[in-house]
Amino acid sequence: MQNTNPSTLGGAAQVAPALRRKRLGLLDAFLLVAAVATYFFADLYLALATSVVIMIIFALSLDLVQGYCGIETLGHAAFFGSGAYAAGLFALHVSPNPLLGLVAGAVVAAVVGLITGVVVLRVSGLTQIMLTLACATLLYEAGNIAKSITMGDDGLTGYTIAPVLGLFEFDIYGHTAYIYALVVLVVVFLFTQFLVNSPFGLTVQGIRENAMRMSLLGVRVGFRRLMLYTIAAAVAGVAGALSAQVNNIVALDTLSFTLSANVLVMLALGGTGRLYGAVLGAVVFMVLSDRIAAIDPTNWLAALGVLLIVVVRFAPDGLIGVVDRFALRARRRNVPVPAETQPKASTDKEVTS
Repeated sequence: MQNTNPSTLGGAAQVAPALRRKRLGLLDAFLLVAAVATYFFADLYLALATSVVIMIIFALSLDLVQGYCGIETLGHAAFFGSGAYAAGLFALHVSPNPLLGLVAGAVVAAVVGLITGVVVLRVSGLTQIMLTLACATLLYEAGNIAKSITMGDDGLTGYTIAPVLGLFEFDIYGHTAYIYALVVLVVVFLFTQFLVNSPFGLTVQGIRENAMRMSLLGVRVGFRRLMLYTIAAAVAGVAGALSAQVNNIVALDTLSFTLSANVLVMLALGGTGRLYGAVLGAVVFMVLSDRIAAIDPTNWLAALGVLLIVVVRFAPDGLIGVVDRFALRARRRNVPVPAETQPKASTDKEVTS
């Protein structure tokens, strides 16, 4: 007889809802078509498209921290840069295998997230923001001083990346790099989607809303926040490792405050607490930055500033909120009105009475 003990089925019963919540919608289809069309019809922009994909992964990691857990940070580049340097040094001294390099970047960034999280998550508010900035600044200075390892301002170079799976070699046109980054993005997005819809992810969102209540319910608030912080650091490390592998250089800017600020703007544009917001925000920020800078290299930041002000003023929940409102209106127009709610036609007898 098959074992139907609830205790043995509890894990599957908890995981199943998280999997059922993911459905392929119109936005998924649109993004997929856009990604495929970019590969076939935008050969000249594959380098930009690859950078966009990498920034999407980075923005997803920040959304886990800020949007789903409510942890404020201005030093998220610490994890991106840690993963980038780890992947570059791994390729230089250990192995050029790109997949192993991704793992190395994720592991090192996760360790950095775990160590810094023990300090950062003990406080909140402005103190927490300043501590995240301090941690990133310390790593930046460490990378600048350790020139024998990181090559300082010159950037870490001299390493090569082997073909992906031993078959797909990185070409100068960026075809392999784009497909490689896109596949990693799909895996990361599915993982983050499962994570935020899992019992662990829902618990973390409850902590964001009311940490005291969750603590009274017996949830280990500090431990779960630290776990999510570490996982998000690992995801950011994957983005940094991808950057190091496709660009064949790790610049000191991967640890800079500017990068932390940029990804924060991406998330503000797209919308926090929604994974699709991170996707849309990164795409809009990267594409507009490139196009506006090409038109006006001097004042392109001012144009982005105006865009951010407009979005914050008229769409406080980000671009994904605008998409949701349009989708809701479209559904309402297509829903038929029930017969009992429709006004009855007047009969001749009612008119003459």
